[in-house]
Amino acid sequence: SPTMSCALVSLLLVGLLHQTTMAVRMDKLADRKMCGDAECSYVLSMATAVDDFIAPDCRFINIKKGQMVYVYSKLIPPDGAGVFWYGSVYSERYVDQMGRTGYFPATVVKETRRFTDNPVWKQTTDMDFYCE
Repeated sequence: SPTMSCALVSLLLVGLLHQTTMAVRMDKLADRKMCGDAECSYVLSMATAVDDFIAPDCRFINIKKGQMVYVYSKLIPPDGAGVFWYGSVYSERYVDQMGRTGYFPATVVKETRRFTDNPVWKQTTDMDFYCE
């Protein structure tokens, strides 16, 4: 019947809307972070990838050896945990990855230039670790 098909279409549309706005809360990687400014929007430093890194989930970015990486923040881990930095890749060869931000292990990059001598220390929030 026409009423039944209209109701089905409405249900499908509502379902699609819910899917596009859904974000997944992931575990916090650290409770504190170091940034270049209060909003963590300025580049803290530049680094060059010394190794490849394959992102294990949506919080992370893929990095290829030799790529330049803009670092926006550095997580301050509890003792004994791995150290992760947050940034984006710059490379003319991998244009598809440009502008994408995410975490990566500090061990896969070598810092080449720092832009601030007065970093800002901030608490991380759940929003720092959401995946969309």
